[in-house]
Amino acid sequence: MERSGASRRPGGEPPLLARLAVSWLTNALVLTILTALFGGVRAQNAGALLAAAAVFGALNTLLKPLLRLITLPLAILTFGVAWFFVSLLMLVLTEAIVGGFDIHGLWTLVGATVIVWVVNVVLDLTPGPWQLTGRRRRLRRRRESRAL
Repeated sequence: MERSGASRRPGGEPPLLARLAVSWLTNALVLTILTALFGGVRAQNAGALLAAAAVFGALNTLLKPLLRLITLPLAILTFGVAWFFVSLLMLVLTEAIVGGFDIHGLWTLVGATVIVWVVNVVLDLTPGPWQLTGRRRRLRRRRESRAL
């Protein structure tokens, strides 16, 4: 039995564990950058930072899509600003769940959320293996083929 496509879901998306692994690595890097940029973002040690990255990645993969769906009407009314607060909530929940990872101060939290948000937008718009769903990549290819 050939297993080449067995690990992918219908539609060509990687399985949940692969998406969580890529999310964890990306978030570990972003959270490391946040601790370097903001004095109010602290990780007790590397283990706490890696745990925060895992929790943040899991929340972004599992909970954030549901919250974005629920807040869609509000996001339409606010031109997407409501989703900024969903991203902010993901950081607050990560801080609450992971001992040894702390964000001190409202403006530090807002600044950290802005950086996380910008990194996610850049990654969403930049073609590469981090585009896990492949939807944007397929849409971009279709647009390029129509333009030719």
